Amino acid sequence: MTVRVVLADDQPLVRTALQMVITDAPDIEVVGEAGTGAEAVELVQSLDPDVVVMDIRMPGMDGIEATRKITAGSGSTHVVVLTTFDDDDYVYGALRAGAAGFLVKDMALDDILAAIRVVAAGDGLIAPSVTRRLIEEFAGRPGPVPGRRTLDGITEREHEVLTLVGRGLSNSEIAAELVISIATVKTYVTRLLTKLDARDRIQLVIIAYETGLVAPSR
Repeated sequence: MTVRVVLADDQPLVRTALQMVITDAPDIEVVGEAGTGAEAVELVQSLDPDVVVMDIRMPGMDGIEATRKITAGSGSTHVVVLTTFDDDDYVYGALRAGAAGFLVKDMALDDILAAIRVVAAGDGLIAPSVTRRLIEEFAGRPGPVPGRRTLDGITEREHEVLTLVGRGLSNSEIAAELVISIATVKTYVTRLLTKLDARDRIQLVIIAYETGLVAPSR
């Protein structure tokens, strides 16, 4: 099954480079390109792609607002944020808007393709090399948290799993930490997604920080 992708970036050179990379992948194709957030929203409505690779800083409607509109729609399109991490103060806002993961512009090309596949499969992109640093940087920033969730109805073991997810551990790492099987970890993660009404694993990480299970490093 081919993953259908829309590229949203105001720099044509970036879009061209990404398209060249994706063209070499037999299971991924670019079905549209957008230079603004508004164009990205329109393309999603008309093309219903699997994934949008979304830059944040674009003229007019930025990537955060475009992500919010896309994820609030009735389609199944997932958004991956494309960012220059060291210069970008808006990534956590994009997560709250419903982004399923991150791509950093200096990532290896194979990692970019892998990230697109992971998100298309319905999983949040939790790459310890990126996410731990990113989430810890932005989770403690002040600002309103609309619809703050509570952890009512979560068992003690689910608390433990959510805490480890929030620390950026993979399923295999969680299984080793708690001395349980990977299949059992997947079951707990699925239950947490349902109980907390979370879209994906990335949102579980956010919940772990927002509810105080995990504290940002200082």
